[in-house]
Amino acid sequence: MKIAVIGSKGLPPRQGGIEHHCAEIYPRLAAQGHQVVVYGRASYHPSAERRPYLYRGVRVVNLPSVPVRGADALVNSALAALLASRQNFDIIHFHALGPSLFTWIPRLLAPRTQVVVTCHGLDWQRAKWGNFSSWLIRQGERAAVRFAHVIGVVSRDLQRYLKVTYGRDSVYISNAPASYALEENEGDNCATYGLTSGRYLVFLGRLVPEKCPDLLIRAFQQLRPPGWKLALIGGTSDTSDYLNQLKGMVGNDPTIRFTGELWGAGLAEVMRGAGLFVLPSEVEGLPLALLEAMQEGVPALASDIPVHRELLGDDRGLLFQMGNLDHCVAALNWAVQNPDALRARAAKAQDYVRRHHNWEQIVADWQQVYAGLATRPVLTPAAKS
Repeated sequence: MKIAVIGSKGLPPRQGGIEHHCAEIYPRLAAQGHQVVVYGRASYHPSAERRPYLYRGVRVVNLPSVPVRGADALVNSALAALLASRQNFDIIHFHALGPSLFTWIPRLLAPRTQVVVTCHGLDWQRAKWGNFSSWLIRQGERAAVRFAHVIGVVSRDLQRYLKVTYGRDSVYISNAPASYALEENEGDNCATYGLTSGRYLVFLGRLVPEKCPDLLIRAFQQLRPPGWKLALIGGTSDTSDYLNQLKGMVGNDPTIRFTGELWGAGLAEVMRGAGLFVLPSEVEGLPLALLEAMQEGVPALASDIPVHRELLGDDRGLLFQMGNLDHCVAALNWAVQNPDALRARAAKAQDYVRRHHNWEQIVADWQQVYAGLATRPVLTPAAKS
């Protein structure tokens, strides 16, 4: 089967949940004999060759980038949709709602190709987008509902949203965490940032307003747990002004460290040494960073949005009222004071991820979806009349 992938910035993955998602699924499908092409952005890997290259059996085609905030993704997706529609793919799979704005292109130009969309989250809700960008992404959501043969969602909450809002059925296929490096780290990131194992909080994700790292910083500064530090791992996503705001809040505070983006063994070391992972987001689809913490047995605290309740309910972690500083402070204080109870919850979370969020099952589920689409009869104009 020939599969085109649109909406990922590229491979190998750096920052970005969709990129890590694609890096896990598509090499596994390629290993099973499928021909997979991922259309990426030249800006994601500026040093990469301009010619197509292979990543673990997946052909990566990096298309030219537009250095304008918000325009890069849309132009890339439009170009990719046009190119893919001329390449006789069996499946064209769009990831995220913004790129789905162009699902009509293969429906028009390649009527025999099956169009699939994965909704990773309601991206139009994200604070970094202005009114026009949010409107465009919302149009992508509506285009997906209208033109996709199948819509996949990564959480039950997203499935409910599409059914209630549009009456559209979708396929729930979960996400899974990335596998952290097993090898020893050549450096010592914990020492570099002055972190003592088990005595620091960690935030992992893009430093963007909807993930609310500012709330976590304020809560940590208010509580000031003795001997503890806070490490914020991640880069920006068209949000450099917000990062400057965060750094202004922190000032010269030696107990709060910005590590920037970390990968491989360095990321594994800092995550595995954390005493508590915290995700205070207002908006999430299915947060891979939280799943990664749960998989590694790191205790987790998160805001009580529906997807976090889905993951951390039944005493698999701690929840606090979204946006409520006092609730966040109280939850942090309980976590610091009750390490044994926290470890018991982390063990339950680790087992839950092992049973419900594994890549082998996810790939098998997507293979089943693709196979079902491949056997679906194509209605030509003559057949329709």
